Amino acid sequence: MSDVPTTNSVSLVIRNELKANNVRFHANDNIHFFVANNRLPELEKELTKKFEDVLDTLIIDRENDPNSQDTANRLARMYLYEIMAGRYSPPPKMTTFPNEGEEKYDGLLVSRAEFKALCSHHHQPITGVANIGILPNGRMLGLSKYIRLVHWHAARGTLQEELCNRIVKSIAKITNTEDVACHIMARHGCCENRGVEAHSSLTQTTVLSGRFHEEEVKSEFFSQIKLSQQVQV
Repeated sequence: MSDVPTTNSVSLVIRNELKANNVRFHANDNIHFFVANNRLPELEKELTKKFEDVLDTLIIDRENDPNSQDTANRLARMYLYEIMAGRYSPPPKMTTFPNEGEEKYDGLLVSRAEFKALCSHHHQPITGVANIGILPNGRMLGLSKYIRLVHWHAARGTLQEELCNRIVKSIAKITNTEDVACHIMARHGCCENRGVEAHSSLTQTTVLSGRFHEEEVKSEFFSQIKLSQQVQV
């Protein structure tokens, strides 16, 4: 299997465009502007061939093993349209609405979002829950938008620490407030399925911004998280 895409491959064309525009394309970066929907089918074909080469190198009989005959394309589609879709799709529409006047909400809002991500080190699944806290300013997001944003950021190669940071920064920018927090608890396939094989291992990360550094606000945030873990609505 060649390490470098062929000169006429769509992946090389995209790679050269990214470099020419000085755009980073790490595993956790979104590059949808350069991929777009019309290039995804071409990428799928190219990636299918690459996965066929991988299976061949693993000495798996794709021609006669009925369980492996379409595996290369299944893998290609899974990466492009599912577990790494956050790299190739535009961000979800983040419509906000006013939070002002007599009905203004001045309290703490905590939203829970279950997610699946991909560890960029070993391409093993990360399965977890993100709890987002926000003290709303003049604009608020609809509740489903927090979940959609978490899913979009998670669907790519990433680390849990990076994911936690990106969620906070995105919500702070969209809602124009620094008072945002995110706590993630997750299980990592790279710890469970290989290496130490620690099947009961959990990793927790927290990013606090603005007033969430204040002890009272931070304490209420973690109290709400603890309550959500105990109560089934």
